[in-house]
Amino acid sequence: MFRFLKLSFIFGISLFLLSAAGGSSRVNSGDSLSFSDMFPALYFSDRYQDWVFHEGGRPYWAPTELEEERRLLDQARPFFLNNDIIAFYGHPLSQNMGILGRYEIDELNTYLNTVAAEYREKSGQRGVHKAFYIIYGTVQPKGEIAYIPDSLLQKYIRFALDHKMMVFIDHQIGHYDPVESLKLMLPYLHYPNVHLALDPEWRTEKPMQQIGSITAEEINQAQELMSLYLEKYRLAGDRMLVIHQFHHRMIEDRMDVRTGYKRVTLVHCADGFGNPALKRNTYSYLSQAKNMPVKGFKLFYNFDIPGAGYDDPILSPAEVYDLNPRPCLIMYQ
Repeated sequence: MFRFLKLSFIFGISLFLLSAAGGSSRVNSGDSLSFSDMFPALYFSDRYQDWVFHEGGRPYWAPTELEEERRLLDQARPFFLNNDIIAFYGHPLSQNMGILGRYEIDELNTYLNTVAAEYREKSGQRGVHKAFYIIYGTVQPKGEIAYIPDSLLQKYIRFALDHKMMVFIDHQIGHYDPVESLKLMLPYLHYPNVHLALDPEWRTEKPMQQIGSITAEEINQAQELMSLYLEKYRLAGDRMLVIHQFHHRMIEDRMDVRTGYKRVTLVHCADGFGNPALKRNTYSYLSQAKNMPVKGFKLFYNFDIPGAGYDDPILSPAEVYDLNPRPCLIMYQ
């Protein structure tokens, strides 16, 4: 009934405007008419009839297309204006690739609650949100990629949904094309809490022997691809694309990276382990890329894994927040 009344009201208004315009819906092609002059006549076009049929077939409780567009616009607000994210990084099936693989999901959430609380004490008026940062594609010895089982990934995504958490899924690229690699992760954007990441360190055929790289143009193409996908499927909210860096060669032509793609927030994340001075120097280098203003920062726990690097000592939440510019995405491996 509500849907019928809305359509009847619109139709009645069109008749009133038509009579006010002289009672004729005919348009002389030789006249110079504004859109407002033509508006009544447009209601009697085939396009309007198609719209009436489309809207009339929707349940009375469903939003109109205009209402849906406004809803998407309201949700697509810059997240980092007032919020930070604290994330645990790793692979659920590996204890050697980060903290995320060293605990069961409930224990992980409990520990993450503690770390997030420590940041809230120092965050001032900013909100602090939790996240799982999951390695989706893991590089292999010759640059091949092993993918996490979909059922396992969805387990973490659904847990995060139930606990109001975000999920980042990260592709190490290997010897594959970065944009094509990103395409594999796009369907997970249908989950409203999922964001994406690319790690140029592992964009190589010789992992652990050479540091990989990605070009500015590839980063721009990846952002554009995400933006178009979100628009095509009318997915709600802004999404993040994280790009890792700790060495100058990891992003070629870095100053040519663009931001501002619709619905996509690019996060430039300082990676790499070491002592506080080295960590701060790395972050200072990243801060010079002012064309990527949203920054992230990664920290490494010491799990006594032979050959694995770690931060010694690890920076405190207060020290992390003292970095300039202040990082918005903080992850622990």
